[in-house]
Amino acid sequence: MIERYSRKEIKNIWDDYNKYSIWLEIELAAAQAMEKLKIIPRGIVKKVRKKAKIDVKRILQIENKVKHDVIAFLTSINEKVGLDARYLHKGMTSSDVLDTCFNLQLKQSGEILLKDIDQLLNSIKKQAIKHKFTLCIGRSHGIHAEPITFGLKMLSFYQEFVRNKKRLENAIKEISTCAISGAVGTFANIDPRIESYVAKKLKLNIEPISTQVIPRDRHACYFLTLGIIASSVERFATEIRHLQRTEVLEVEEFFGKKQKGSSAMPHKKNPILSENLTGLSRLIRSTVVPALENVVLWHERDISHSAVERNIGPDATIALDFALDRLSNIVKNLNIYPKNMRKNLDITNGIFFSQRILLELTNVGFSREESYKIVQKNAMNAWKEKSSFFNNIISDKKITAKIPVNKLKKLFNFSYHTKKINIIFHRSLKKK
Repeated sequence: MIERYSRKEIKNIWDDYNKYSIWLEIELAAAQAMEKLKIIPRGIVKKVRKKAKIDVKRILQIENKVKHDVIAFLTSINEKVGLDARYLHKGMTSSDVLDTCFNLQLKQSGEILLKDIDQLLNSIKKQAIKHKFTLCIGRSHGIHAEPITFGLKMLSFYQEFVRNKKRLENAIKEISTCAISGAVGTFANIDPRIESYVAKKLKLNIEPISTQVIPRDRHACYFLTLGIIASSVERFATEIRHLQRTEVLEVEEFFGKKQKGSSAMPHKKNPILSENLTGLSRLIRSTVVPALENVVLWHERDISHSAVERNIGPDATIALDFALDRLSNIVKNLNIYPKNMRKNLDITNGIFFSQRILLELTNVGFSREESYKIVQKNAMNAWKEKSSFFNNIISDKKITAKIPVNKLKKLFNFSYHTKKINIIFHRSLKKK
């Protein structure tokens, strides 16, 4: 991922130096288990750890010649350590190192993403509670439907990211496996107890059966989860973009005093952060299909997945880390305009109370079909003529013959639409 969208903590996980450092820890943990099992002489790990140094430049030089990254790594360690290095990688295969490392990097990245989601949840929750009863129009198909509150809108996103957190926790659990099983996964040349030791040392679970690689359905699940989270990010970003449109302006991204909106038009204040999140979400989701296709490998192993994972591992996790942090800051600093929300509520002259009138007409004896016809006619006239829906209703003799005007007036009450808000908040925010 390019520097523009990279944050240091998660970027460091995917740094070459860190990767090779993990490789070394895997090799040393395996050797330590071999010492305990008296497969190799005692003291080897101590000697190797003291002499071994990660030299990224040298590893890449060797790889350029031998065309094999793990051999290049082991050769570079041998150059530093000497003869004792012959005990490293005993009975192991490259995938034991590569796959265990990759899973550990995905686990570490996932744990950062969990912290990002917690930060975002906190930002959303504060806005939801603050605007619990801030009235705004609910829209379906982009068209005014019935009143809701802005807090309820925020609460919808809050619950979505609660679900995303659970999904990610499960995906991290699924990906947190270690394989030290040797060629084609049979343990022919390595004791299974070594795998158990390495797994415990790295705080991973053993892979119950690895062919020569850790099964890629685990990885597909992980990247699919990142893709779902990215879609949630985009849904939120898209909502902000729509609500910031000039003719709506119910919310607006924070705009700094020295910030510029357009190179040509000085008046512009564009939702660039939300638009950026839309683009990043597309990028993250684009990793899902390759991850699914990586499940299909030949026999016990091929490397068709390798180049894909070297790209999507860092790109998807780093981009999502950036996106979640950016979204949290957008929500935290969002400019919210309740007066504009109320102004937009009034645009349709009260026709969103149509369902209340419809239901009341059925209560006093009209069929649903007749009730719908009467109410729709009055609503469409109010919309077409820019007239008061309430005045249209109380002028309709079919309606007033059955329902007194003072009772009709009570039906045009915003509190009717907010009376269950506390229930929704309680069940959404209660401790599980």
